[in-house]
Amino acid sequence: MTDPETLSVTLVDGYVDEPAHFGVPPYISTYPRFTAGALVDAGVPASQVTYHTIDELRDDRSKWADVADADLFVYVGGMTVPGKYVGGTPAEPDEVRELAWTAEGTSMMGGPIRFGVGEENAGAQDMERDDLDFDFVAKGDVEAAAYDLVDSGLEGFGNRVRDNDELDRWAAKGAFVVEQHPNHPDYLIAEMETSRGCAYRCSFCTEPLYGNPAFRTAESVVKEVDELSNAGVEHFRLGRQADILAFGGDGEAPNPDTLERLYGGIREVAPDLRTLHLDNMNPVTIVDYPEQSREAIEIIAEHNTAGDTAAFGLESADPVVQEQNNLLVTAEECLEAVRVVNEAAGWRPEENRLPKLLPGINLVHGLQGEREETFEHNERFLKRVYDEGLMLRRINIRQVMAFDGTDMADTGADIARDHKALFKEYKTRVREEVDRPMLKRVTPLGTVLPDVHLEYHQDGMTFGRQLGTYSLLVGIPGERELGTSMDVAVVDHGYRSVTGVPYPLDVNSASMDELAAIPGIGKQSAGDVVVNRPYAAPTEAPVDVDIASFTVADPEAGPDRKHGAVSRGD
Repeated sequence: MTDPETLSVTLVDGYVDEPAHFGVPPYISTYPRFTAGALVDAGVPASQVTYHTIDELRDDRSKWADVADADLFVYVGGMTVPGKYVGGTPAEPDEVRELAWTAEGTSMMGGPIRFGVGEENAGAQDMERDDLDFDFVAKGDVEAAAYDLVDSGLEGFGNRVRDNDELDRWAAKGAFVVEQHPNHPDYLIAEMETSRGCAYRCSFCTEPLYGNPAFRTAESVVKEVDELSNAGVEHFRLGRQADILAFGGDGEAPNPDTLERLYGGIREVAPDLRTLHLDNMNPVTIVDYPEQSREAIEIIAEHNTAGDTAAFGLESADPVVQEQNNLLVTAEECLEAVRVVNEAAGWRPEENRLPKLLPGINLVHGLQGEREETFEHNERFLKRVYDEGLMLRRINIRQVMAFDGTDMADTGADIARDHKALFKEYKTRVREEVDRPMLKRVTPLGTVLPDVHLEYHQDGMTFGRQLGTYSLLVGIPGERELGTSMDVAVVDHGYRSVTGVPYPLDVNSASMDELAAIPGIGKQSAGDVVVNRPYAAPTEAPVDVDIASFTVADPEAGPDRKHGAVSRGD
């Protein structure tokens, strides 16, 4: 019998991505945290639990020794939705197999229940997990398997799901592992689970495979946030649920009082948090329970941070597709839900900041019953939203991934392939005719985006994002130091991204490209500014920036204004 107190354990995070769960950096999913908590609860000292991401192991081969030397090696990962990632690259099956070969102690793998490791970072259609030469494969909850395996002396476990009492303990006990993440503390956002499972049965979605919603208590989530905050986490996303409005209720009706305990409690234990966002919100809930939903949304907007997005699963505006795929919300109902969120939460905390909370629209193609008219229905819906003067933070258009266990397993790929040309043309039209004008409405010129984290260089520009749900991609002229953060003011719009300049922008040190990017200046005036520098006072600069978003700041205006700076006017 192996004594848990003597065990050394190495956890490797190969990343997860599910319909209601982000886990690719800068996100850290619940899986490694809950697993670490389960190990500690089973008697393993926290000091003997080592955590690495798959990207760490790629970058530093010496860290593979932690895999080889551990008494117990646990791999977590699995992709069930397609995605393109900047912050990290999900593990490939060959890499996972190499990890199993490297481990000299007992090895176990797990992740999303019943899902495979992933093929080419896009997800594994085969629901049966390949063992990839591991000693043990968890086909239930990996955290429950880890607890039972240690409790059995590394002899084995049964495939089971954890209960909420266990989760209450493991979520708090495993918070320590975030300190070992390479992005900790500045560029790391903790994905928080409030519930899993779904009361509805859309044909293509994997979330119902977890069963009906199983809610944590507000107090349990708040306790976990408290522990994560104590471990240095400042960014949180309540993303692990099918519908945030249903939290603490019967799985369908909103419970505003419980949401107040959740959000108010988080703000109390982490008063200095920098991000508090969410993900999924079911428009059906808003339609069926309008007053309770409005109250709940107002509570969220009171406590969250700006730029938050509530993803709406419309999936299709075509009534034929809705009927054949058990989609519960019509286009008209979804439009009403968009109105409610705009009215209740679309306000800006400051004039030049992002709105507090806006809806996003998810549209899925390749569903049963899809036809040429489907694309027309979807475009018509999006244009109605825009024409009404409403705001959407994000329009997510994707083709379905067909997984075993869902109704789309046999037909989704065929439909998507047959409509590939239609899909590409339609997606281009949406980007040009809806996305860009909508982005201008949400982020007018001069909108300030605080704490944009700089991620990569391309074509003489630096690109970055804020931490949060579906953050905007921001392009900044010039090549700046990566891994740093800066405040940015929006000066131009693409289809799904914006161009920005540092905020405030000192005209005595700004580059030609930065100055030229500001509306109302241009290259010739930017050249005049550079040639005549330095300026003792902003009024000496040979530019007349007569645009609502920008003016030349007065250096006497206050301690927060830089000398000779370009900033947003009143």
